[in-house]
Amino acid sequence: MRVVIQRVKSSSVEVNGQIIGRIGTGLNLLVGIARTDTETELDWMARKCLELRLFPNGEIGRFDQSVLEKGGELLVVSQFTLYGDCRKGRRPSFDQAAAPDKAEHLYELFVAKLRQSGLRVETGQFGAMMQVTIDNDGPVTLLLEREASDPENRKS
Repeated sequence: MRVVIQRVKSSSVEVNGQIIGRIGTGLNLLVGIARTDTETELDWMARKCLELRLFPNGEIGRFDQSVLEKGGELLVVSQFTLYGDCRKGRRPSFDQAAAPDKAEHLYELFVAKLRQSGLRVETGQFGAMMQVTIDNDGPVTLLLEREASDPENRKS
């Protein structure tokens, strides 16, 4: 599982000219599901996204608060292209991305786990062409990865 996590002042997602999700201060999460992912990866990733200290609490530049502590909001957008492999040729290969039915199921589970936090969670539309607007704060952008085959999965 891969998530591009961005601290934002605001973010929105639009489908067919209609805004379907919008947040203020919080995190924009672009989510890619691998074909080997299971609920174990979702649990770890949800906890990591909610608990990472990415927000200042006073001193500029210092990361002191998580989105939970800040009471921020989350915009979660599915993005299978995070598993695009561009090492060979001129066209990305998406062999490592989960099949759409599996990816949608795991994406929905991931969103449900985030909603258990009590924070406001907005989403895009799985499988749709989306226009995502991100007002990145900082900018602060990180890539989180948790692969099922990763030996670190045995550790928390």
